[in-house]
Amino acid sequence: MDAATLDRPYDRLGALPRGLWLPGLVTACGDCAQRLADAARWLEHLKAGQLPPAEADFADADAVRPLREAIAELGLPVLTRGTPALAEQVLRTALWHLDRVPGLQPKCTRDEAIAHAAAGFRDEWQLETAGLEEDLALLQGLGDLAALRWDELRGQLRSREWQAARRASEWLLQLPSLAELIRRLGRAERAPTRRPQAPPPADGRTARRTAMRAVTTTLPDEPGEITGVRLSGRIERMVPAEAAMLRHPVLKKLWRARHAESRLLTWRSEAVLVDWRADPRARPRPASPLPDPEPLERGPVILCLDTSGSMRGAPENIAKAVAIAALRLAHESGRACRLLAYGGPGELVECDLDLARGGLAPLLELMGRSFDGGTDVQTPIERAIDSVHEAGWSGADVLIVSDGEFGCMPRTLDRLEAARERLGLRVQGVLVGDRETMGLLEVCDDIHWVRDWRRYADAAQGGDGRGFSPVHSRSLTALYFPNALSRHAQRHRPEGAG
Repeated sequence: MDAATLDRPYDRLGALPRGLWLPGLVTACGDCAQRLADAARWLEHLKAGQLPPAEADFADADAVRPLREAIAELGLPVLTRGTPALAEQVLRTALWHLDRVPGLQPKCTRDEAIAHAAAGFRDEWQLETAGLEEDLALLQGLGDLAALRWDELRGQLRSREWQAARRASEWLLQLPSLAELIRRLGRAERAPTRRPQAPPPADGRTARRTAMRAVTTTLPDEPGEITGVRLSGRIERMVPAEAAMLRHPVLKKLWRARHAESRLLTWRSEAVLVDWRADPRARPRPASPLPDPEPLERGPVILCLDTSGSMRGAPENIAKAVAIAALRLAHESGRACRLLAYGGPGELVECDLDLARGGLAPLLELMGRSFDGGTDVQTPIERAIDSVHEAGWSGADVLIVSDGEFGCMPRTLDRLEAARERLGLRVQGVLVGDRETMGLLEVCDDIHWVRDWRRYADAAQGGDGRGFSPVHSRSLTALYFPNALSRHAQRHRPEGAG
């Protein structure tokens, strides 16, 4: 007699996970040999998202049929598709309830015991599956469920960090434009369609660019440059010598008299508003034809998240939603994604969102933390520049999510410009605020404004689902003060200005 014959029927345990060996052997239902064979079929069908076949009945069709019907009613095969840990737990629970049938007799008949066991199975999984479908859908988009055991999976879904990730995923559904922006980042593939070009002139002549002229408007007595001293009664603008009289027991009476007569010495100031308008008297200049570069997209992404205290509240929710979208992108398309979460000096968290190397863990850690501290964008920008010079990252784009309250040293901006020229690096900014700052203008090629960012605050933070920015445009600096743009921010200067 050979060894294989001696091992029967226990040789069939090799097709089952170790966690199903004991339930498969001791369950008081049907025949052991057929139960072990049918258990493997059940597990295979559940992992494929299918209802186990009716003929796989463990040699006890009367007892197994109600449990199979309960699995169909609860829609468990939909949840177990691609989730081995959940499929194994469903089979383990079914075997446990089948094992209770003999113990419920002779207090009740066999049919009543079977019905009681099926009801217990149904009640248990109704509780377990409450909200499980949404969680599994999100988790399947972020990681490989085949690597998780049931206890790990259940603990993951009940953690505070996971609940924060789930809320961030819900915010992401309301930000489809950001998800599309992240999908296009990178320069590894040709874009499927070229960007639409402006149609040529009807008469076939070369397109001409309208000249612009600066229109200066002086606003007297408004905050701006100090031009002199004058007499007035405006206390907020009085010179220090007038304010000093308020502390003197006698001179304070003179101050009151001067104030009543509007004869206090005060600063004179004026504001100058420069507006660029089309100059109809200037000769139109032919627009120099620019080369039409081949559009590239879908490459590696370096995500820089601002986690400073100014981002707390609605900006924090948007930043976490972008991080969720980045990891989902990395998992679905197999693209490299590096996360640089920065705060104050020395507060830089760097990780590659690679699920094979535990990329989900640092992301969930980010989901669970509160944004606070200062802002040091110098270090993450330097690290991003270093990254694009590494093998496999030369085609990466940088995405910065911030409220714009930062600035970079000239040396860092020069390195960024060099990377643009040599590698074609593109830096995209997501502005979660009312206006861009000089720091954001100097660093980013394009700035994508989330104008209604206030609506993404939680109820405890005053969010009411409404609230657009009261500012008509985030480009206030470029529109009204173009001369204030630095050398690195000139790309945002109005077209035709100067």
